[in-house]
Amino acid sequence: MGRQRHGKRVISNSSKDGSDSIPHGKEDKKKDIANSILHRKEKKKKLDIAKVFINISIGLCIFSLIWFFYAIYMRSYMARRVITPHPSPKILDANSTSPAVSPHLFWGSYRPQVYFGMKTRSPKSVVTGMMWMRQFGGMDVNLRHTCEQGDGLLSYGWLMHDGVNFGIQEIRDTDFTLTTEFVKRQGGEHGGDWSWRITAKQQSPAAQAPVISLMFYVATDSQGSLQAHIEERNRLGSVTGSSEELGQFKLTFRKPSAGESSTAKYASYNHLKTVSPGLEKLTDIVKNSLSGRFVYNPPSGEKRHYIAVDTYKPPSPQQQQQQRGESRKESDFVVHQVTVQAPFQIEVLFESASFRDRPNQLAAEVLTEELEKRKSAFDAKFEETFGLHRKGYTPAQIKFSKAALSNMLGGMGYFYGQSAVQSKYNEYPLAYPEGPLFTAVPSRSFFPRGFLWDEGFHQLLINKWDPQITRESLAHWLDMINVEGWIPREQILDDEARSKVPVEFIVQRNENANPPTLFLALQKLIVGFAAKGVAVDKDTKAFLKRLFPRLQTWFEWYNTTQVGPVPNSYRWRGRDKDTNLFLNPKTLTSGLDDYPRASHPSQDERHVDLHCWMALASGIMADVAKLLGEPHHEYEKTHQILSDNSVLEELHWSEQLKTFADYGNHTQSVALQREKVYVPPGQPRHQFLTARLVRSVRKAPKLQYVNSLGYVSLFPFLLQILRPDSPKLEHILKDMRDDQKLWTQYGLRSLSKSDPLFMKRNTEHDAPYWRGPIWININYLAVRALHYYANTEGPYKEKSASLYQELRTNIIENVYSQYMETGYIWEQYNDSTGKGQGSHPFTGWSALCVLMMAEQY
Repeated sequence: MGRQRHGKRVISNSSKDGSDSIPHGKEDKKKDIANSILHRKEKKKKLDIAKVFINISIGLCIFSLIWFFYAIYMRSYMARRVITPHPSPKILDANSTSPAVSPHLFWGSYRPQVYFGMKTRSPKSVVTGMMWMRQFGGMDVNLRHTCEQGDGLLSYGWLMHDGVNFGIQEIRDTDFTLTTEFVKRQGGEHGGDWSWRITAKQQSPAAQAPVISLMFYVATDSQGSLQAHIEERNRLGSVTGSSEELGQFKLTFRKPSAGESSTAKYASYNHLKTVSPGLEKLTDIVKNSLSGRFVYNPPSGEKRHYIAVDTYKPPSPQQQQQQRGESRKESDFVVHQVTVQAPFQIEVLFESASFRDRPNQLAAEVLTEELEKRKSAFDAKFEETFGLHRKGYTPAQIKFSKAALSNMLGGMGYFYGQSAVQSKYNEYPLAYPEGPLFTAVPSRSFFPRGFLWDEGFHQLLINKWDPQITRESLAHWLDMINVEGWIPREQILDDEARSKVPVEFIVQRNENANPPTLFLALQKLIVGFAAKGVAVDKDTKAFLKRLFPRLQTWFEWYNTTQVGPVPNSYRWRGRDKDTNLFLNPKTLTSGLDDYPRASHPSQDERHVDLHCWMALASGIMADVAKLLGEPHHEYEKTHQILSDNSVLEELHWSEQLKTFADYGNHTQSVALQREKVYVPPGQPRHQFLTARLVRSVRKAPKLQYVNSLGYVSLFPFLLQILRPDSPKLEHILKDMRDDQKLWTQYGLRSLSKSDPLFMKRNTEHDAPYWRGPIWININYLAVRALHYYANTEGPYKEKSASLYQELRTNIIENVYSQYMETGYIWEQYNDSTGKGQGSHPFTGWSALCVLMMAEQY
């Protein structure tokens, strides 16, 4: 029998009695209706579930699209932050360097990268300068223009420079000396007038004095125009011109005379009038215009062909675009060449057309008188400021110290342009916002641009001489800050600067810091007020008030981006990542480059020097906030924690090494060795790559204190974080005085003589840099710290006083003796011989010996 599954009961059809039968129609209908309803409910339920899934899918798609576009937006937003300016008002007004606001500083020797030249503090300045070469010296054209160590000059540098009004420089070439002098005169609406005097003297005993060609030039920088005025056949008598910043002006080239007398000297003249695609091309343009077809024909002497500027055919705009990948506006460029036999004297006069009540020309006797007046004022101010004569220094030592200061001031440059920057959100570098920078430079020959950690040291000396220059420099640097609080650590702002920088160092990355040494200069600015509890004067308070928002952001950037793995610790970012090629990967961001850190960079590192920099910075932030009546408790709290010696010791004191140290993933069992290159049998070896020096790790690294004793170990002492009664100070003083560790008779060496990496190369091509040589900036901090501990009550007061006298004397005597022997102040000094080495002249922080001589810290 068939069964229906419409109910639980089974009903039979076999009943014969009609009364026993059940009416089927009505019951079946009810069942069909019930089943239909149930089916519809199930179908509706399925439809509802499908709708839910569809809605969820649509929602997820919409959410994904929103998230996708949000992620794109955020990445774009984050990518733009690196080039987004800080939102607070600039510290300096846009016209702060204009002749209307700052006429006394408008013109200056703000071109430290050339031997002699001047420009204005404006974005597109007319530039002036001098090139020279010795005639009849052979086939090589020894054209001098930009400061180059390869030129092999016996010496060059400013003997006097007051940073504002005048300067006297001596340049000693092979067999003659050039003395360049300039002096300014205020007047008119465009910064006034200035005059140059160049004096040439023979220095060799040769029977015939050298014949020298001086090339004076003037060039516009994409705006303005120049007109050359020819007199007496081929002599360029003057150049007139105009520009937005200078209005109308005239540059006059006077004839050479025989020294101080007004007796005229025979000279040959040449000139060049052309265009330039950029200031970095001026030397090349002159070199490519030279010709040997001219005849030098003095009244008494033989006729000789000499080399002079002739004609120059610039590349076509298409060629320039191919060379640079962009088109550039050409600028006027005029050169006046005078060829004359030493001894002689030549004057160049710049006169502004807006200086209408000029009493006389700044030339001849008037120029001499003005120079003498400026020299006397400089001497008087120098003694009043530093008191070296009262301290018993000899005239020669005082002359040296004047030169050190003058080279710092004469090395001030004014730059305008954009850095190339990159963040982790950028695939390619971006152009930073355009801006100006008024800064000192470490070295005119090798580092003629601004460096963040150098500048704090520079301004310690400059602030003592002229606090207004320091304020302007600090303001320019902090006006470079972006919305994140980052300042590019190396300022490579224009094509002229980029032409002196290896390509791998041009792009600045926003995760990379540099020691915040500007706080050192700021400390000198406010320390008097904070220590005495005296209210700041109106101008200082206004300056600090405009500075403070940017200073806050700068400090917070360090305090967030450079934090370490544990509370109150800090870690430099930006260490070299290719650990296979470096004996110890460099930490350029710390300023100490190849100083040994943890052998294997990791996020577990803690850097003691950065901890101390942050302790110093937080204390100065608290002082500034107090002076301004701003909230200061958080800065004070941070300073108290970071200066707490127990916190410092817990993070960085190695009981085993008895010194403060970095912490990280480290092994000292590393060495550089030649990698093996397989050469198949029968194949010539020269066809294969030369085996490189690569790092060999003989023992696996582990988390531990880094066993390197040197400058980094001294930072709690150098920045005076250690309490005067700290037992750890005893160990530091003992290590400093140990001649098998840090002590030398010329200053403190950068790395202990007993360290495994002492004077070891970091790569095949990198000689030791901060692994032994003596650096004056850190020695200055050491002398300053010893002076502090020697004048503060504590158990190590007498020991500090003794070391202070000894170390200070050693440094001063060696830097001075090397200057007298070589004619230069140097980047670093050999720890075995005391001889200067590295870049020269290096009158950045090495000039701090002036403050040590004066005992002004």
